[in-house]
Amino acid sequence: EWTMKTSIVFLLCISVFPGFSQGRVVREDETGFAECNVFFPGQVPPEGFTEPFHVKICQQYNKEPRFATLYSTKDKIPLYSAFKFTKPAQSEEENWLVEPQIDDPENDLHEMVHEASIGGTVANLGANQALTSDYMGSGYERGLLNPSLLNEEDFQVATYTLTNAVPLSPALSKSWHRDIGKVVEQALIPHCSKMDHLYLLAGAIPSSVRVKGKVSVPESLWLAACCDAPDKWSLGLVKKISDENSLADLTVRDLEKQLLPGVHLFKGNCGEDKQSQEKREAVLQAVSQIRSGEQVQTSDNQETKNSGWVRRVAGIIATPFIKLLELLIYIFVELVKFVFYFLWLIVKRVVGTVLDGVYSLWNGMVSYFKAISMVLISIPYDVGRVIINIFLGFLQIVRDVVSLTYRILSIPVGFVLHLAAFPYHSICAIPSVLKDMATGIGGTFSLVIDATAAVLHGFYYLAGHIVKRFVPKGSSDD
Repeated sequence: EWTMKTSIVFLLCISVFPGFSQGRVVREDETGFAECNVFFPGQVPPEGFTEPFHVKICQQYNKEPRFATLYSTKDKIPLYSAFKFTKPAQSEEENWLVEPQIDDPENDLHEMVHEASIGGTVANLGANQALTSDYMGSGYERGLLNPSLLNEEDFQVATYTLTNAVPLSPALSKSWHRDIGKVVEQALIPHCSKMDHLYLLAGAIPSSVRVKGKVSVPESLWLAACCDAPDKWSLGLVKKISDENSLADLTVRDLEKQLLPGVHLFKGNCGEDKQSQEKREAVLQAVSQIRSGEQVQTSDNQETKNSGWVRRVAGIIATPFIKLLELLIYIFVELVKFVFYFLWLIVKRVVGTVLDGVYSLWNGMVSYFKAISMVLISIPYDVGRVIINIFLGFLQIVRDVVSLTYRILSIPVGFVLHLAAFPYHSICAIPSVLKDMATGIGGTFSLVIDATAAVLHGFYYLAGHIVKRFVPKGSSDD
């Protein structure tokens, strides 16, 4: 029963502590859906969904797995959500969440958060998933594949994530949730001997129609059920988007043919060879009654029918008081949230101021000690450099003195040596000079004699030539 205490605690937990809701993207090195494999028969997820834009999400709340989702980042909608029936919900409180790691895998946020509280902490928010803004003003609602009305408390809170929602018209969304709720509660649960062995897959087939050019509107919705009890049976249901009142039943194998090639929804087709045809026929008959609008009679609802009118009357009478109580609770919760937020701002401001002061003080101390250390370190260095410069200067002075002394001493010594050597070189040079003079005089006389002889020989030759030319030969014979 939904008691007053439970409702108050539930609403407070949702509003004040939304961070309890988690949904992590399953890593590639993990098997299946990790801890969310419990929502599949034999802990084996469906096969055949292998596209690179298919993302596995283990939807959690309060650190417990609640259901599993395969999300398409290309179509921005879930392809299916796997879950188990818990109990019919007695109340609904919508708190929509998004999954940061779908858009930003390197982000430190490893759980679902409220879209409004993300701010600028997630890069490319909305690049790979739908956001609330994609639905606003579009004429479509956020239709849940895993309906919240089939879950209670923590399981119900976890369903309100945009990774579990597809664009549906208001009428279709209402029809889908109504039909699935009736089928599960009136047809599937009563014919599965072990309720916790009833595995449900609710999915959508994407179409080319897009909401705001981004989010795919499904062309049809489907439900696959597997009762993995001793009396096994499986069933598939399909609802066409074009007809909100349609609800066709078919085998799981026929349903798989409408999905991607090579898809197998349940391990071993939910024991297809060993299924109880009697149970399956009973389920189909119940589904047929629901489809025709008849009330399915079971032993459980027959017992509750007698007291149903009493509950309805009590509900009508109690409704105003419940609404008033909900309003008071809402006001109280908002006040608590405001107080916490105000206190958080004060603490944040005070702590920020203190931390800024401590940081500035620390930087000042570090700079001060750094400057002192540099000065202390430089003192020995400077002293050593001065001593070395003094020593080098002293050596330079000694060198200059020695060089000057050497030059001063070298001047008179050279002069004396040259002066002493002058007479010696002068006397020794006299014979050579006389010899050269004699040689020069002798050469001159010899040259004069040779020149004279040459002149005389020339005259002789000329005279002979003239005589031979002009003196007749005959006279010479006479």
